[in-house]
Amino acid sequence: MAGLPFKAGARDDEWFTPKSAFEDIAHLIPKNKIIYEPFYGDGSSGEYLKELGFEVEHHYIDFFEPTPFTYDIIITNPPYTSKSRTFKRLRELDVPFMLLVPVATVTKQFLKKHFINQLQMVIPSKRIHFVRGGEQSKSSWFDVCWLCYKMGFPRDITYL
Repeated sequence: MAGLPFKAGARDDEWFTPKSAFEDIAHLIPKNKIIYEPFYGDGSSGEYLKELGFEVEHHYIDFFEPTPFTYDIIITNPPYTSKSRTFKRLRELDVPFMLLVPVATVTKQFLKKHFINQLQMVIPSKRIHFVRGGEQSKSSWFDVCWLCYKMGFPRDITYL
């Protein structure tokens, strides 16, 4: 999960997405679209997407403010403590997105409020182990999925 220019939730938000998570979904992302990765964190997620051949906007700016650039898709792992606010902002923006979130997020009222019956899900083939302090964890105590909006996948649930 990535950091913001403001204090999102202190230490609980300092878990970052490994490159393998982006490699797993690269075949689902249109190559001709500009990706906005709004949560800067340690900067690695934007670099990983660029290494996979995507054009990426990834800057240390506040996602909840207007952006000075254009983009087609948002792909991110939002800070744990700002998920509700993030989904509210995504509803306002109304652009395609893929968000890596704990599976339990699908039961949250804020998600139902903003995106009821409008999301697709991509389920990773294995549990993702996040990075903290430059070291990838050896285990994770929860499962995650990619919640997707306006991506146009052939099925509502895609297993990797």
